[in-house]
Amino acid sequence: MTNRREVLTRSVLRSPTRLWKSCLSGCMLLTVTMTLVRRDLGAGDWPQILGPNRNGIAVDEKLVDKLPPSGPMTVWSRPVGEGFAGVAVAGGAVVVFHRQGDDEVVEALDAATGKPKWKASFPTDFTSTYSNDNGPRCVPLIHGERVFLYGAGGNLHCVRLADGSKVWSRAAFRDFSAPDGYFGAGSSPIVAAGNLIVNVGGKGSSGVVAFDLESGKTVWQATDEQASYSSPIAVTVDGVQHLIVVARLSAMSLDPATGDMRFRFPFGARGPTVNASSPVVNGDHIFLTASYGVGAVSAKFGPSDAKVEWTKHDVLSSQYTTPILHGSKLYGIDGREDIPPAHLRCVDPKSGRVLWSKDNFGVATLLLADDKLVIVKTDGTLVLAKPAPDAYQELGRAKVLSNTTRALPALANGMLFVRDTSTLKCLDLRP
Repeated sequence: MTNRREVLTRSVLRSPTRLWKSCLSGCMLLTVTMTLVRRDLGAGDWPQILGPNRNGIAVDEKLVDKLPPSGPMTVWSRPVGEGFAGVAVAGGAVVVFHRQGDDEVVEALDAATGKPKWKASFPTDFTSTYSNDNGPRCVPLIHGERVFLYGAGGNLHCVRLADGSKVWSRAAFRDFSAPDGYFGAGSSPIVAAGNLIVNVGGKGSSGVVAFDLESGKTVWQATDEQASYSSPIAVTVDGVQHLIVVARLSAMSLDPATGDMRFRFPFGARGPTVNASSPVVNGDHIFLTASYGVGAVSAKFGPSDAKVEWTKHDVLSSQYTTPILHGSKLYGIDGREDIPPAHLRCVDPKSGRVLWSKDNFGVATLLLADDKLVIVKTDGTLVLAKPAPDAYQELGRAKVLSNTTRALPALANGMLFVRDTSTLKCLDLRP
């Protein structure tokens, strides 16, 4: 199994002078017009993992109907350091979290040009036991005027969005005696009920910890669960707010204000296994997925309890990517990167039935916008597809990155931000 883990981690963007002058005023007018159109569409930011609502869905975006074989236009491109953390986007700034030498570095770039706005760094000595990449795994979280960062070594930081100045830091792994796990910290923080909440996996009832947004002080800590690589979500059902956390061996709901347990049920397996996909909630149902023999689970939940309705191992067993809910159907990846094949599937979560399968598609991350699936494969291929429950409908594909691509993409104002192990690109997907 050690060799398979190691494979997994290797396997975890002129015209002539006279013509230019004659077109300048027209181009300026077009730029202003496009800006006004984008504002009218109400397209938003991508401030955290899996977007505004942590479900991989971008609201009020308008995208191209098909991808040309040459791919979308690259607006800008720049090198990045180690890490598998996707970017966050808000207020015209792209926040990048990566490792350079012995520092975990957070940078803000101008979303339109890629030019640096500010930069801050934090020393780290983290070394992954099972990966040759020692960079951060967690997507930055932009909340109001603050940016929250969770490094691979379990260090938690808060900086100001305006200039990157440091507000506070906590050594969460050290403070709560949390182990590094297979790949370091990989569960992206969430803000809920006015708290910054992290799946720390510490000892002594500090599996999940809430921190004060302004000071970083501990607000509450709960459960004895070890951490996973799944990122929590917050949902309100029938007036009750649930913080849904998938830990190492359980799925649970906590009161985000107090940490009180609402419900918990088993999910996961001991041994060399990983829970990494985020939970997907549809009404009063939770869908969970993992590979390594764990499989998929659908559970119905209420204010204080949950009941597993079905568990299946041949439906949608995702190694680390989160499926997308569109209508009443799920679209996601079944299989593993280190042990092919992996398939793109459409699943009915109510019955647990596979509606169609695009076999040997490969591992990929997905998001949804403008009634289209935006799919980024680990080999750097961008695919546009229709989320149709009757059959797979591809709308084009193009190679956009050269190296292994595991970081989650981000979509804001028609711009797709993608990164591989060495490069961050901004791609124009506007109509």
